Amino acid sequence: MAKATEQKKNSITVEETKLDIRDVVTITYDEDNRHGGTRNDVAMVVLRAMCMAVSAVSLLLMVTARETTMTTLYGFEFQLHAVWSLSDSLIYLVVVTSATVIYSSVQLVLSGTRLMRKTPVVPTRTQAWFCFIADQILGCAMVSGGSAALGVTNMNRTGIRHMPIPNFCKSLGFFCDHLAISVVFALLAFLLLAASSILDAGDC
Repeated sequence: MAKATEQKKNSITVEETKLDIRDVVTITYDEDNRHGGTRNDVAMVVLRAMCMAVSAVSLLLMVTARETTMTTLYGFEFQLHAVWSLSDSLIYLVVVTSATVIYSSVQLVLSGTRLMRKTPVVPTRTQAWFCFIADQILGCAMVSGGSAALGVTNMNRTGIRHMPIPNFCKSLGFFCDHLAISVVFALLAFLLLAASSILDAGDC
């Protein structure tokens, strides 16, 4: 009887030890997940803020790209008036950049509010999929708009081969510089949207 009682006590002690170890492992795992989720949430908020700022700078540079000057061509003097709204490619980039600024601003407000409340920035898989798709669409739109605007900027700087069209940027330096810097910021916004979509994919 004494041996049987000892064996029962030992078995109970082993079971309690196993349960304790499981509890410790579970708690540690939950803490790691919570810390990892917090890091991802902070990274997402930072990316949203950077994307909003970069897109806003690109938009501001583009809508202020306008200049009027005089130039001489084949001995004749002409007035050059350059403004972004005269090019369909630049208008497209302005529209896409505006959409990115609005989207990033809304996401920044929502993400920042949830982060301050210590709740998940992306609470559901449905929202994660929505953000992933939206980031992909806007990212593709930004890179296509930036590429189109880059073609216009390059043509203004180099002219057109085999045609008597000069390098307008010699006379329109302010306008061309604004276009070039705006395109650079637009492409940087694309990279930030791509990084955001990678984080979104982890929550899908």
